[in-house]
Amino acid sequence: MSAQEPGSNSNPVPYEQPDEERPSSAAPTEAALEKEVPTVRALDQSPAPLEHDPYAALRLPVYRLFSVTFALAVIGSQSMSVAVQWELFERTHKEVTLGNIGLVQALPVILLSLVAGHASDVFSRKKVLMVMQIFLVIFPLMLAAMVWWGKGWPLYVQGFYLVILLNACALTFARPARSALLPGLVPAEIFSNAATWNATFFELASVVGPALGGVVIAHISVFWALILSAGMTAICFWLTSMLPDPHVERKSEPLSFATLVAGVRFVWRVKIILAILTLDLFAVLLGGAVYLLPAFAERLGVGAAGFGWLRAAPSCGAITMAMLIAHLPPMKRAGRALLLAVTGFGAATIVFGLSTSFWLSLLMLFFTGACDNISVVVRHTLVQLLTPDSMRGRVSAVNQVFIGASNELGGMESGYVGQAFGPVFSVVAGGIGAIIVTALVAVKWPEVRRFGSLQSAQAVEEPQPAQA
Repeated sequence: MSAQEPGSNSNPVPYEQPDEERPSSAAPTEAALEKEVPTVRALDQSPAPLEHDPYAALRLPVYRLFSVTFALAVIGSQSMSVAVQWELFERTHKEVTLGNIGLVQALPVILLSLVAGHASDVFSRKKVLMVMQIFLVIFPLMLAAMVWWGKGWPLYVQGFYLVILLNACALTFARPARSALLPGLVPAEIFSNAATWNATFFELASVVGPALGGVVIAHISVFWALILSAGMTAICFWLTSMLPDPHVERKSEPLSFATLVAGVRFVWRVKIILAILTLDLFAVLLGGAVYLLPAFAERLGVGAAGFGWLRAAPSCGAITMAMLIAHLPPMKRAGRALLLAVTGFGAATIVFGLSTSFWLSLLMLFFTGACDNISVVVRHTLVQLLTPDSMRGRVSAVNQVFIGASNELGGMESGYVGQAFGPVFSVVAGGIGAIIVTALVAVKWPEVRRFGSLQSAQAVEEPQPAQA
């Protein structure tokens, strides 16, 4: 029975004494506010600096789910990569075979990345990612079927290359969608922390993937390593379906040459992004030794398990560095740290190439991973935070062209040079080249040297089209 209107004479509601324990509105009481614990960051207007929280991103359930899906995807991809490299090198014993893998994987990145980035800005990024994950389950199963039934086929190696090409096409569309999805899931003020943990989970998965793949190959077979890859990606697909699909303010832009190259124009205009992408492109292109690791495993006298640990060593170094970055205060001079890290990457690559000791080789690969992690955190944070949300897919695609193509073309370059001059010359020359490129970037773009805290990065406005 509801209370009577004022002025009514029938059955008036008795007056209720005020209760100090119950608020008069939905606003919290002062006692409740005193008990509140901030989840990520206190809204404090005082000039006192906020305490650094190394686990800020991990306190968000949505980021924890995202990171698990990311780690599973990397484990699946790395397990397949180890199986493919080992199978084809065992069939041919030629470094050029490893280089061909890099070429086949680079072609879709070069040819399709801009289209993939446009798709991520026009369609739901979550849905694009999930569709690609279906294909990333199918392709390792196709390779497993070839290993099981097709070893006697005359075009066995060529068939492997074809499936690797199709798998690389799916990855080309999946990567910009995943990268552009993350900024919609975490607040901008903790994105640098999320990028650090992202790199940590990537490297953890990059340890588990190659090591697990190497152990499975050594003790069971390549077939089961490929089945493992498909299984990890299938679980990743299921968990990705649980992620929210953030709303993006999309512009109604039809597919055209102008919209395809909008990300390229943006990167060209924002010189700090152009500089760090150029640095990473040439450093990885020249200094990548991963594709020659089967040849170095043979040179060092270790088998499939040793090869798996060589593949995992850079990730161990990256994990160590990522944990340091997460627990230390934010970088105050991120640009200088980036240049020093790439220089250290080149130096460690040189020592690895000259080493004849398995343990020294592991240590140098550990150092390359530690240095590369600094580059990954700085680059990923700046690319995402300096880019408007409506263009993140296309700029992520440009980033993929620089980074993804450099990884794969670096593998091709290492394989071809290794075939012509030997793996040692290929790796040592690449490390020297990485150091030279770092010096040239530092001179050409002084803004890299001068760049300060990552937390100061803010989105750059899109250029307005010229009026006719």
